[in-house]
Amino acid sequence: MHYRLGAEMTAVHDPSTAVRTVTAEIDGRSVTVPEGTTIYDAAKQAGIDIPVLCHDERYDPVGVCRMCVVDTGGRVFAAACVRPCEDGMQVKTATEELERNRATLTELLVSDQPPRAEDPKDTKTRDNLLLELADDFGVARETTELPCGSGRGTDSSNPVIDVNHDACILCDRCVRACDDIQGNDVIGRSGKGYSTRIAFDLNDPMGASSCVTCGECVQACPTGALTNKPIRGIPIRPREELDAVDSVCPYCGVGCALTYYVDRERGAISFAEGRDQPGSQSRLCVKGRYGWDYSASPQRLTTPLIRIDSAYPKGPLSADVRGDSDNDRGRVNGGERGGGGRKPGDKRGGKRKPGGLVDYDEVLPYFREATWEEALDLVARRLKEIHATGGPGAIAGFGSAKCSNEEAYLFQKLIRTGFGTNNVDHCTRLCHASSVAALFEGVGSGAVSTTYGDVANADCVIITGSNPTANHPVASSFFKQARRRGTKVIYVDPRASTVAEHADVFVQLKPGTDVAFYNAVMHEIIRLGLIDREFIANRTSNYDELARTVAEYPPERAAQITGVDADTIREVARTWGEARAAVVYWGMGISQHTTGTDNARCLIALCSITGNVGRPGTGLHPLRGQNNVQGASDAGLIPMFYPDYQGVDAEATRQRFEQAWGTSLDPNRGLTVTEIIKSVLQPDGVRGMYMLGENPFLSDPNINKVRKALAALDFLVVQDIFLTETAEFADVILPATSYLEKDGTYTNTDRRVQLGRKVMDPPGQARPDWEIVQDIARRIGLDWNYGSPSEVFDEMVELMPSYKNLRYDNLGLTGKLYPNPDPEHTDGTIVMFDERFNTDDGLAHLVPAQWLPPKELPDAEYPLVLNTGRLLEHWHTGSMTRRSFALDAISPVAEVYMHPKDAADRGLSHGETVRVRSRRGSIELLVRISHREQLGNCFIPFHFREAAANLLTIDEIDPYGKIPEFKFCAVQVEPLGVRA
Repeated sequence: MHYRLGAEMTAVHDPSTAVRTVTAEIDGRSVTVPEGTTIYDAAKQAGIDIPVLCHDERYDPVGVCRMCVVDTGGRVFAAACVRPCEDGMQVKTATEELERNRATLTELLVSDQPPRAEDPKDTKTRDNLLLELADDFGVARETTELPCGSGRGTDSSNPVIDVNHDACILCDRCVRACDDIQGNDVIGRSGKGYSTRIAFDLNDPMGASSCVTCGECVQACPTGALTNKPIRGIPIRPREELDAVDSVCPYCGVGCALTYYVDRERGAISFAEGRDQPGSQSRLCVKGRYGWDYSASPQRLTTPLIRIDSAYPKGPLSADVRGDSDNDRGRVNGGERGGGGRKPGDKRGGKRKPGGLVDYDEVLPYFREATWEEALDLVARRLKEIHATGGPGAIAGFGSAKCSNEEAYLFQKLIRTGFGTNNVDHCTRLCHASSVAALFEGVGSGAVSTTYGDVANADCVIITGSNPTANHPVASSFFKQARRRGTKVIYVDPRASTVAEHADVFVQLKPGTDVAFYNAVMHEIIRLGLIDREFIANRTSNYDELARTVAEYPPERAAQITGVDADTIREVARTWGEARAAVVYWGMGISQHTTGTDNARCLIALCSITGNVGRPGTGLHPLRGQNNVQGASDAGLIPMFYPDYQGVDAEATRQRFEQAWGTSLDPNRGLTVTEIIKSVLQPDGVRGMYMLGENPFLSDPNINKVRKALAALDFLVVQDIFLTETAEFADVILPATSYLEKDGTYTNTDRRVQLGRKVMDPPGQARPDWEIVQDIARRIGLDWNYGSPSEVFDEMVELMPSYKNLRYDNLGLTGKLYPNPDPEHTDGTIVMFDERFNTDDGLAHLVPAQWLPPKELPDAEYPLVLNTGRLLEHWHTGSMTRRSFALDAISPVAEVYMHPKDAADRGLSHGETVRVRSRRGSIELLVRISHREQLGNCFIPFHFREAAANLLTIDEIDPYGKIPEFKFCAVQVEPLGVRA
């Protein structure tokens, strides 16, 4: 069998299939290449350079510029980029006539270009390919006698990309970058003859078009037609004048490889580019290419801060963070503070100002600057006191999926060895905890079984509960490419996001009905006999019980529950069941439910009964949210597992870690994020907390409850790069370094462990998180002496079988997949479970699930279902992206997305300010009329503190994964004039 060559997949050849070759002579050199190889590629193999303008090896060749024409002895010259070699072909690439034609073509193109001194690219990165050819051929606009045509215009409507139509040579590289690579289909051509120019959508300004500002077109453009704008006044200069630092994107779990070009004179990043890596293949999205300037924000924390005595008792300090019950209760100097925390005479009450950032002028007066020694001494003393009086259960820690593997490892080790508790968790509890619970139960591993690039080898793919075009845009580009090559895409989600436009089958089911839908699909697969009987017999357990359960879900019954017609269910079942290889990719629309674990159990069973695990183009892939949520989980930043998912309640495991760490450890599972918040509100619960890079005030459900818990803590230390909403409740705030200011490793959604490299020096007194954690550890009596992240990594690997053989210095520029038996010579394991699963018996454990309704259903008072999630341009609580010029400029305001009829029924118009309320509170934001929403449903992104979506969400949790139900609660949307 021969598998398609995917992003990270090695082709598997049938030995009986011989590759046919041809031999041609190019400039007197004999070249033997596979049949179908173009002259251009064959010449390159022979070390012969043929000039090109329109061609780039990443795009489908089109031969429009004619710069690469060669002499094959035919009647006309042939474009080398599209003409395949033939056996016995005689090719000449640089005859006098060819060179004369190229010089003439170059002169024609240059004559219309802007003057060199004004060229948009030559004055920035100085890599205009047309001008380089002009220099080679000795032609220039200034010396040509050809007339200069101009007047096609410029377009500066995009905040970070300039368009100069006069510099465009119509090579279509931008079109192919947008279509072939990113799959966005935004750029085409408009006009006729000389007035022809590239166009965005229906010839709209770029900034008003459907362009997602990924910048792929800029990276593709060979002239000054498309160039980056300077961000925050930092000039874009030639690469040789800047310091290139190879690193990894700090946003989503795709972990794209990129290069930052740093202006050392100004101490700032000039621009960023994607670089080659097996996973991302030089691609970036808008966040990776343009969202790095947050680190240079003037609001960075640069000095340790300690809460002043008059700011007690504790509570929120800004109007934005105060709850409804706090708004009328200001604090009087020296008197009782009922939670308001306002300055005397402050009349603002609960008014929220736009902009989405904590008001430093309002909050900082309640803190004083301190030395590192004073702050760290205070942190250690207070946490030790609470531990001494309340026991290990009185301490808890929230780590961060934005920090490195090494920092996650040290943080969980500090909580476990320094305070004797497993009360340590991070944001995986809020994203894929239920997926991990089901995967461990079903296949014995919480990691993905294949990569996102392996979609190239699939005949069918289900993307469910995810909006990868917004949340994992580079991964989605591979999904879109696969579909163009023939992979059937089934998209299952309550929202008709842009992924639906690239799907062969779009299943718009009712929220919270996933179990019923997938049970019905399995029902049909079994009825049609499309199961893999051999796989079921040899590699699974409990199939009979599963079959009995799904027998209760014929398509007609599931249609009543899900709202999906029975014929569509049958179509999905047949398409999936008949595929030779199929993968399922899922997101938080599957996991963020009280039935999230059941949802994932269904997906595991769906893959298992059809044998779609363990082969190229098959598998289970929960798309990870943050850049290091996989690595932080691997490193043990979860309450029930030590590093590498080794159970804290397994005696042999605990003894092994006790020996490695030199201390006794708690044999009981710790509390999760949501359980810790609940515990704080109990008399004998958690009293002291250490938060590293987490902002639960915005990210956790039911913000009013979180507010009360944070105010009730006896002591809270927050370690972060900005003053967050959570930090308003802190006793001590420690200034950390951003991702760009430290070294460390990060593990992406594919299990790829990569190096993040220091790009710039930290501001002020900010310090790397791992150093701060180590200093606190020393102060509470731990003998830690790590000298670098690499030393921490070495210790981790010794305790993590999955990371065996990896070393800091063998990760290289592209990182390595784990498990990896030979990282010196291989990239690592792409497809897992080819022979056995990681369960004790080696079998996939099929766990049947019955559909259960959500915990809070709509009613007359709250008739709409609220779904929350992310936008392409923003990231989680917005502390980074809302301080990025490009990202905030593109998406600056909070909106509630509503079906047109739901809006019309309430007399609401697009752009109107409305109130959204639930049983837990209300927020005010703008209405966005959206055809992507189902009738009776609405969607709110949770990035905007001035309209915090999680003020509305419920804190009901999945009983297995302990994850909150972010994706379903009952709300009402009403004109602002209507009061609740």
